[in-house]
Amino acid sequence: MVDRSENSERSGEGRDARVGDLGNGAGDWKVKSDGLFFGGLLSVSIGYLVLILLMLITMATYTTWEDIGQSLAKEEIQYSIKLSLVSCTLTAILSLWVAVPIGYLMSRYEFRGKVVIDTLLDIPIVLPPLVVGLGLLILFQTGLGQWVEELLPFTYAIPGVILAQFMVACAFAVRAMRVTFDQINPRSEQVALTLGCSRGQAFMRVVLPEAGRGMISAGTLAWARALGEFGPILVFAGATRMRTEVLPTTVFLELSIGDLEAAVAVSLVMVAAAMVVLILTRIFGGQAGAVGGVRMGVGR
Repeated sequence: MVDRSENSERSGEGRDARVGDLGNGAGDWKVKSDGLFFGGLLSVSIGYLVLILLMLITMATYTTWEDIGQSLAKEEIQYSIKLSLVSCTLTAILSLWVAVPIGYLMSRYEFRGKVVIDTLLDIPIVLPPLVVGLGLLILFQTGLGQWVEELLPFTYAIPGVILAQFMVACAFAVRAMRVTFDQINPRSEQVALTLGCSRGQAFMRVVLPEAGRGMISAGTLAWARALGEFGPILVFAGATRMRTEVLPTTVFLELSIGDLEAAVAVSLVMVAAAMVVLILTRIFGGQAGAVGGVRMGVGR
């Protein structure tokens, strides 16, 4: 006679062995699947990074230090560097001055038409830069625009350079400030209100100090965006030598006369300045800078 208990134990051991085999197979498949997944992520990421590095390396090795020095010694290029530094700095200050109240309003309050206003704030980001410049040019041909021109010329003048940069750069600063205020807990502001502070006092004494890193991020992002602005400046302010010439238009002008070495030299100056600004944004801007940078990338 055969003991049924022994048969049942043996059959149970067989089932456990089969389940174990299946478990091991599923585990092996999962490991392989995860490896393929991460391999795909790495291959795409590395491919794009290599493309960026190759572009920068080829630009840096295209010319020599001597050619770069001779190009940067040109009076026109020195003028464009100075005008770019001044205009980008003024644009960043104006952008921050506008972005702080708008970002706070959009972050803290709910009201009718908020979606429409939010959409309008993104218009300068998604529009082609040439369209922004064309819109400014047409605006200053109206009666109101001509009246403003009598007080301060904008069209084909230095104030037009700053306005063209501001129209695009401010939109990025607004987004960065909104993210900043979204990350600030409103409880401290509410406590200040209960202690007798007005809305303005609570904003100035409580909210703004906490938003300091985000303001640095928004300002640096606006500065970097203004540095690379070309389309609106070309259409609205023009590219006149020694007048409305900034670094992007200098690259355009040097290419138009066939001086590729000078164009590369100016481009390297812009790359170096942009890298410094972005590094400062990452260091001092914190999370707001990172989110603002993502939005910036979506915009362009």
